[in-house]
Amino acid sequence: MTVENWYAIYLKPGCERLVSGRLESAGVPTLNPLLRSRRFRGRRVIENISPLFPCYIFARFDPAARYRMIIYTRGVRYVVGGTSPLPVPEEIIEAIRGKMADGVIELPPEDFTEGRQVLIKDGPFKGFNGIFRRYTNGRQRCLVLLESLAWTLEADPWLVESA
Repeated sequence: MTVENWYAIYLKPGCERLVSGRLESAGVPTLNPLLRSRRFRGRRVIENISPLFPCYIFARFDPAARYRMIIYTRGVRYVVGGTSPLPVPEEIIEAIRGKMADGVIELPPEDFTEGRQVLIKDGPFKGFNGIFRRYTNGRQRCLVLLESLAWTLEADPWLVESA
C-alpha cells in the first residue's frame, strides 16, 4: 500500500524549474507556483515571473518508495523534515492551485479608498508619501497627491502601498 502525500522540497537557488521538470519526467507530480509581478524600470513597466516560494517546490510521492530518488535528484538540497518528511496538507496545495492561472499567481493591486495615506514603492518618486485620490483608466492607473510636492501624480496602482 502506497501513501502519497505532498511534501516541500528545498532546492539550490534557481533550480525550481529544472528540478520540477526532472521529477515530473520520473513520474513524480510537482507544484512549482510562479508569481507575476511588475516593476518600474526607467519609464517602462517590466513584468517579471519568478517562483512564489524561492528555493522550494512541492512534490507528491511515497517516501518509502521515492525518498532516495528525490534527495539524489540534481538541485535538491533536502526534503523538509529530513528522513521523516513532513506532509503538506492537501488543502494548502489546493488553495495555492486555486489562485493559479496557467501556473502563475497574479496578486491584485491593493484596493485603495480616497484619502488613504500611501507610500510610493518604485519609480522616480520612490519613497515619497502621498494621498490616494482616485483610479483612472479603469484600475490600470491612479492619481496620488504627493505631500512633499503638493501636486498630483498619475501612477500604476502596484507602485503604491499603504503608508
